[in-house]
Amino acid sequence: MAAWICATCGNHYPDAESPPDVCVICADERQWVPAAGQRWTTLADLQAAGHRADIREVEPGLVGIGADPLFAIGQRSLLVRTDEGNLLWDPSGFIDESAIQAVRDAGGLRAVTASHPHFYGAIAEWSRAFDAEILLPEADAHWLTHPNGAIRTWSGSLRVLPGVTLIQCGGHFPGSAVLHWAEGADGTGVLLSGDTIFVTPGEDRVTFVWSAPNRLPLPERAVNGVVEAVRPYAFDRIYGGWWQPVLRRDARHVLDSSAARYIQWLRGEVPTESETARPAPGHRGARAPRVSRPRRRATGGRLRTR
Repeated sequence: MAAWICATCGNHYPDAESPPDVCVICADERQWVPAAGQRWTTLADLQAAGHRADIREVEPGLVGIGADPLFAIGQRSLLVRTDEGNLLWDPSGFIDESAIQAVRDAGGLRAVTASHPHFYGAIAEWSRAFDAEILLPEADAHWLTHPNGAIRTWSGSLRVLPGVTLIQCGGHFPGSAVLHWAEGADGTGVLLSGDTIFVTPGEDRVTFVWSAPNRLPLPERAVNGVVEAVRPYAFDRIYGGWWQPVLRRDARHVLDSSAARYIQWLRGEVPTESETARPAPGHRGARAPRVSRPRRRATGGRLRTR
């Protein structure tokens, strides 16, 4: 039985003779249902419309897999390759045989996971194709629209493969996560951030949101939680959820300075004209106020902020 796919977010609803009345993910305030009503499609319909896999080497050891033309939210997957297996991050809602073959040629798949529920996409299809584990943060696992198969939940952080670690940041969703790849960017470290940390179009700063389509910001405590969650890890580059933009260098500095500027605006500390003319946060000449660090407490192996 073919899976029904939400045409807005790309999440799959398998094993149903007819589509649900509404996509539960899009009905949430962080997403949206079109004014004309819920729309559904299938992989067969998408292929008939001309969609195909778009496969690119992003950097050595990192392969991007998207859809051409873009579909739904438009994210592309990232395949992280290691000597002990591969992990697929933020799977697109579109999957075809050429995408599966590309992963097979790259050594297969040990696990598939995502930054947050909007990007679960074809996660179950990838799991079935390679008998791969589905890794989901415990806090967000209930959003999976097909809760069966080899699902493993986690919280706080999880070392999946050598040099490949999942980090729960919270913010956009309680379980919103990033993936740290220590060998990326020529060994200086990479974060795969989905939209837990948004890279902005100028590729010189990042930002944070609770809802992108509904323009709802993330509160200060949550921003601090994201920054603190990744502080123990070395990284110099951030890949967001799409082919572009990419924060190509100085990512640690950019994250800290961008968070500080964001918090200034949340507090109503509106900068003067001369301050807005200073170098952007992505440049070393920029100076930003210190980001406050929330206290952390351990609860059942899980780190929480308050």
